[in-house]
Amino acid sequence: MKFKAIVTALFCFVVLQAMAQQPAPDKVQTKKGDLVIRPVLHSSMVLSWDNKTIYVDPHGGATGFAGIAAPDLILLTDIHGDHLDLKTLDALQTGKATIVAPQAVADKLPEKYKQKLVVLQNGKSTTQLGIPIKAIPMYNLPETADAMHPKGRGNGYVLDLAGTKVYISGDTEDIPEMRSLKDIAVAFVSMNLPYTMPVEQAAKGVLAFKPKIVYPYHYRGKDGFSDVEKFKQLVQAKNKNIEVRLRDWYPEK
Repeated sequence: MKFKAIVTALFCFVVLQAMAQQPAPDKVQTKKGDLVIRPVLHSSMVLSWDNKTIYVDPHGGATGFAGIAAPDLILLTDIHGDHLDLKTLDALQTGKATIVAPQAVADKLPEKYKQKLVVLQNGKSTTQLGIPIKAIPMYNLPETADAMHPKGRGNGYVLDLAGTKVYISGDTEDIPEMRSLKDIAVAFVSMNLPYTMPVEQAAKGVLAFKPKIVYPYHYRGKDGFSDVEKFKQLVQAKNKNIEVRLRDWYPEK
């Protein structure tokens, strides 16, 4: 019994430490209550809304999700390890979760995840848990045969939360499909070389589709972190009505 108590205490200590390292959540008001946004790591986040919990690209281990409700919905964008992390998925309580993913990701998922899997290709839509979801292309420019992110393989997503539209870019550059988005309330836009785009390009794209709030995320590149402060300056120099929220997506650094 004493050993069990020690193990339990150690487990609680680890969970509490992990929770302490998590960035503080943000809130965005919607017609059906607050959207709560929790950065987790790099491309991972948790969105909580209307008594639903949405995990996006969970990776990096289950401790990053300590103290957060189990997912009702999981969105996966691409096949790379910072988006599709089977070890992390296996460590999370995913039993009740519907998974939305492109075909390339679906092909890599074990059979146990396919019972509640919804395959969504670029440009297609689905409604899950009452949430309309549209798959937006994500890809590198120029389009070449050896691109790390070819068009059609991965998905960005637009979620409609009772009229509050949330855009998650995935690994993309300043593509026409992003520029043509309308009425986006909250956008999460990647910016890291050589995998996606530099901050200058990201700023031009954001200025084109004019979200109300934009979060730089997925901003660690091959040679370190992108200059998100510069991104903010570039955006707000041209459009002060776009709120740029800089948050820590790398609590381990």
